[in-house]
Amino acid sequence: MNETESKNFIESMIDKDLAEGVYTTVHTRFPPEPNGYLHIGHAKSILLNYGLAKKYHGKFNMRFDDTNPTKEDIEFVESIKEDTLWLGADWEDRLFFASDYFGQMYEAAVKLIRKGKAYVSDLSAEQIKEYRGSFTEPGKEDPGRERSVEENLQLFENMKEGKYADGEKVLRARIDMASPNINMRDPVIYRVARMTHHNTGDTWCIYPMYDFAHPIEDAIEGITHSICTMEFEDHRPLYDWVVRELEYPNPPRQIEFAKLYLKNVVTGKRYIKKLVQTGIVDGWDDPRLVSVAALRRRGFTPESIKMFVEMCGVAKANSITDYAALEYCIREDLKAKAPRYMAVLDPVKLVIDNYPEGQTELLEGVNNPENEALGKREIPFCRELYIEREDFMEVPPKKYFRMFPGNEVRLMNAYFVTCTGCVKDEDGNITEIHCTYDPASRGGNSPDGRKVKGTIHWVAAETAISAEARLYENLIDEDTANEKGAIYGEDGELYLNPASLTVKQCFLEPAFAGAAAYDRFQFVRQGFFCVDPKDSTAEQLVFNRTVSLKSSFVLPKES
Repeated sequence: MNETESKNFIESMIDKDLAEGVYTTVHTRFPPEPNGYLHIGHAKSILLNYGLAKKYHGKFNMRFDDTNPTKEDIEFVESIKEDTLWLGADWEDRLFFASDYFGQMYEAAVKLIRKGKAYVSDLSAEQIKEYRGSFTEPGKEDPGRERSVEENLQLFENMKEGKYADGEKVLRARIDMASPNINMRDPVIYRVARMTHHNTGDTWCIYPMYDFAHPIEDAIEGITHSICTMEFEDHRPLYDWVVRELEYPNPPRQIEFAKLYLKNVVTGKRYIKKLVQTGIVDGWDDPRLVSVAALRRRGFTPESIKMFVEMCGVAKANSITDYAALEYCIREDLKAKAPRYMAVLDPVKLVIDNYPEGQTELLEGVNNPENEALGKREIPFCRELYIEREDFMEVPPKKYFRMFPGNEVRLMNAYFVTCTGCVKDEDGNITEIHCTYDPASRGGNSPDGRKVKGTIHWVAAETAISAEARLYENLIDEDTANEKGAIYGEDGELYLNPASLTVKQCFLEPAFAGAAAYDRFQFVRQGFFCVDPKDSTAEQLVFNRTVSLKSSFVLPKES
């Protein structure tokens, strides 16, 4: 496959623009609204815009579209900056805010008024909606549409000076009330709103609307290609109208691409806010969410997210991707990176009756068979161990090869042991399992060549580290969501999975000692886990399961 064939449609359009001299360079931006945390869909936009700038040796801007202070917060600004840098998109010294340009936007609105392209309206929001018409009927002209330039200039100045109540006056673009595109039917471009802004304080009591501000920001910054998602396709005529009427040289070009949708996940800010406020999740970074902060806390890597975004590709047609594809990418990224240590999540004690009491020896284990550079470690071994409760059955079914009375299994990196029985409490619960070991099988190999079918992991009781492991499943009840075809019901309530979080008190081998926030490991036979950055301490380690080892995802074949 040659380079031309591998390019996506955006790259092909950029190539054409450069070849025809429309632009001499490529300048992109990521323009989030600071009204929530970024999610996996934003990650696609970040990596796409940053990747295009890098590919064409151009520039990349980080710019906050902070034109609606009622929903914005400095917390969101800081989280977005952190997430964007973590994904690898370094804007260097090119950090901007829409609010940096409020003065220029005001002057731009005045220019439109002077050209007869904007007017002040007295209509309420409900009346404007009514006058706008429908997809089958044209709109009606606003009574203020024929005001003189002088009157509109004075009224707009009065708006800026705070002489009107919120919502009492708006400034509308004067375009075409009969346009088949409703976005072009004299859209509101400024409104009166007494709101304290996180960046400009109380300097302004009028704020530009997003569709007016956004193209101006792009034009001021010299953006060449304004890459956005498909819902802005119908807004593109307005985008082009704004930059054309304001007579910006070398106006930017808007190009739309399909959003990244994941099946049965929550990305809507309204829903996430409610989940946070009701305590169903412990914040915007709860590992059951797909915000970038949540994925990072769960143990995903920037490399895995980039792999996932590249796998999804860039297209015009919307599609829905299974979460299993994202899980596949983190498994692929971590399988050679993460050390593989033993941890027992549901422990029951195993006693080796013929092992010398009080003796401890050190065995050797390979940290990752797929990566020799991770080296080896010493593993303490003694008479009493912990094993997984599911690795023993008193009366096993056929083809059960783990521990049961009379069966011989291998203790990973250690010895062959033969189960002799178990001890139960008065309720019939198994409290101890007993076995004997073959001293000649040290390292997990028998000198006489006999084979065992079962290998189980373990942790020495004497040196075990007590920890907490959090096992995550989808926050959404997938069976209900698949049946209903949506993640929420008619009442707007999400179909929540009551088993989305299971907390286990577990035991770890000593190699985990000193594990720090975001450190990633493979728990042998259990999955990949990450040290929780919020709740884990040196005294009590807390691990989040990033992903299990089992996968239902099938990698698509290359065409």
